[in-house]
Amino acid sequence: MNAHDVPDAPDIQVEVVRVFTDPAGNLGNALGIARAGDVVALDKQELAARLGFSETTVVSDPVDGVADVRIYTPAVELPFAGHPTVGTAWWLDVQRTPVHTLRVPAGPVAVTRTDGLTWITARAEWAPKFVFRQLDSGEELAALSPGDFTAGQHFFWAWTDESRGALRARMFAPAMGIAEDEATGAAAVALTGQLRRGLIITQGQGSQLYTEWDSDGWVRLGGRVAEDHVVVL
Repeated sequence: MNAHDVPDAPDIQVEVVRVFTDPAGNLGNALGIARAGDVVALDKQELAARLGFSETTVVSDPVDGVADVRIYTPAVELPFAGHPTVGTAWWLDVQRTPVHTLRVPAGPVAVTRTDGLTWITARAEWAPKFVFRQLDSGEELAALSPGDFTAGQHFFWAWTDESRGALRARMFAPAMGIAEDEATGAAAVALTGQLRRGLIITQGQGSQLYTEWDSDGWVRLGGRVAEDHVVVL
């Protein structure tokens, strides 16, 4: 990608991180992060489409531990999503501008950090509308293909150890411009709300998400994040 791809946007850096990596720092879902002040003149939706990540965030400079965040898939803006909020919170901490709250259109997202994991707190009803389907085995899950889905947002899952809350999952969202998502935090939040229990989710090729359920309707979503690369526009 070069400056000609996005008009009137020379020397803009988009940081790319991988969210919900495995314990070794591998895999994870790529997230583009742009500073709001750097992209004032740009069409944010066009920027996200050109970058092509499942989500891109545009984040304001934090004030008193609070930052405003907008979230874009290649096709639509979202009021809330999990991997963008976890990844952006982690990145702000690395930039030495840590926050305790991210303000997204859906509402305030609390941020905490514990034992190498970044956690956010959200409500299940903030998540986009997914079609959830439980399968009987990992083999059934592995047999699915992105080409099977031409519309909607579909989250398939199967228990690997129900007593521990451990499961395997895949997500297909052509409605969002995403053929298959490597790790889907908002779906993890919504499923946790449905099942009313904490979960350990292995999604895609092996990305890992953790959730905790609270009876007051809030769900905590956590994971590991790793730096990846920088895109210069």
